[in-house]
Amino acid sequence: MKTISLLSIITILLSCSGKSQEIPTITTKIKLKEASAIEVTNKSDLGWVIEDSGNKNVIYGLNSKGEIAHVILVENAKNVDWEDLTSDENGNLYIGDFGNNDNKRKDLCIYKIEASSLKDNTANAISKISFYYPNQKEFPPKKSELFYDSESFFEYKGNFYIFSKNRSKGFDGTVLVYKVPNKAGNHKAEFLGQFISCASYQKCAITSADISPDGKEIVLLSANKVWVLSDYKGDDFLKGKMEMFELNDVTQKEGICFKDSKTLLIVDEKDKKTGGNLYEIKLSDLKSKANSSGNP
Repeated sequence: MKTISLLSIITILLSCSGKSQEIPTITTKIKLKEASAIEVTNKSDLGWVIEDSGNKNVIYGLNSKGEIAHVILVENAKNVDWEDLTSDENGNLYIGDFGNNDNKRKDLCIYKIEASSLKDNTANAISKISFYYPNQKEFPPKKSELFYDSESFFEYKGNFYIFSKNRSKGFDGTVLVYKVPNKAGNHKAEFLGQFISCASYQKCAITSADISPDGKEIVLLSANKVWVLSDYKGDDFLKGKMEMFELNDVTQKEGICFKDSKTLLIVDEKDKKTGGNLYEIKLSDLKSKANSSGNP
């Protein structure tokens, strides 16, 4: 089970809807401007964070106060556009280098960092999992078909599940879901299906994902929302229950993970006077104080 203790000042985030509902949240400032992911593994007591394109090929370990307690330079993996982190049941960490804002990339990949390397100051990716989207024929495609960026994935029973970030003109909330095997090589991503988040790009583009330690719930993140998927069978995630919960503010939220089966961690990028935080939210509080639910 993933475990990490994050002790900090408890604050209340006011609802952006103006309603009286409030979500109790532990909020901690972090010294990273462009945190793009957070992950807790079952072999470490640190929360692992990366920054995206334009930053170093470095993994940061945050301690219980949100301070940078450990830094790992990944020597053989360039940060083209690192967007999300996930881990497997053995504590290995995976970096999703598949940010693709312009939908031009042909080098999308995932790097595997062995659990034992997380204690070192330098590490090498021991595996590179490359993949491509079989339904992308043009690089870039038309502006109305920019479906091939992603900032979200998780590992589950030997496979990665990737959720697209729709950048199409006339954004309608369409999210594509793909499956890629967790093994070295260049793989044709398997298209599993699609769903509609909601119609506002600012508030509905998916920026991170995670699956609970017991495999029973999936969370997806946007600037001010969390979707929870549950009651699915196997990896037929889109055939189960989907609920949408509003967070209390709109910031550039980029990373979400399960601290444990009952608690979520979220990070956002720093933008002028907002963001640059690590948030801890009880899943039960999020559900009980939700402003809306269901798949719009």
